Amino acid sequence: MAEPVEQAGPTEWTLREEVGVGPWPGEWPADDRYDPELLELGDRRNVVDAYRYWRREAIVSDMDGRRHPFHVAIENFQHDHNIGTVVRTANAFASAAVHIVGRRRWNRRGAMVTDRYQHLHHHADIDAFTAFAAETGLAVVAVDNTPGAQPIETAALPRDCVLLFGQEGPGLSAGAQESASMVVSIAQFGTTRSINAGVAAGIVMHAWVREHADLADSW
Repeated sequence: MAEPVEQAGPTEWTLREEVGVGPWPGEWPADDRYDPELLELGDRRNVVDAYRYWRREAIVSDMDGRRHPFHVAIENFQHDHNIGTVVRTANAFASAAVHIVGRRRWNRRGAMVTDRYQHLHHHADIDAFTAFAAETGLAVVAVDNTPGAQPIETAALPRDCVLLFGQEGPGLSAGAQESASMVVSIAQFGTTRSINAGVAAGIVMHAWVREHADLADSW
């Protein structure tokens, strides 16, 4: 007997025609934030309801007034497929920006198009990234399970900081570790030496949110 099919939920994983809303019913709003094409054809994008039918530029502009002061950076020396996931999570937590350190090209599939609404910056190497952090007054918080790292579960994260993540497998480069003002680790209890880089990024970003964000501003 075939297993019953559960009803699909309102996520980006459902069929495209089941996501979002159809054409705008009735008279169109007189507001230049709205996109005429979306009003006419419907909005099937993966955006929160507050931004339905809005132009991309209008969404980015509005988000700029909501973003948190923490940044996210990830080294990209091995074309890590987790970068897209990190970008998507940074968007969900309204990170000020995401910084790609190393190779400029990265696999955007995991970002689920959220990179369209997220400020992205590239730095050729860790020295360029470190210079940026110093110029903007951002404390570099490296995330790696290395001796001497502070447990993220009890550490106090700086409000104005950039959370720096390494590659899946090798972790942070030696230069990245040296650039950090503090290093934090994630408590693990199983057999594996490390957890997925995208998952680690989500855990640490949420730790920042729990410590510094105003939850009344969440959707």
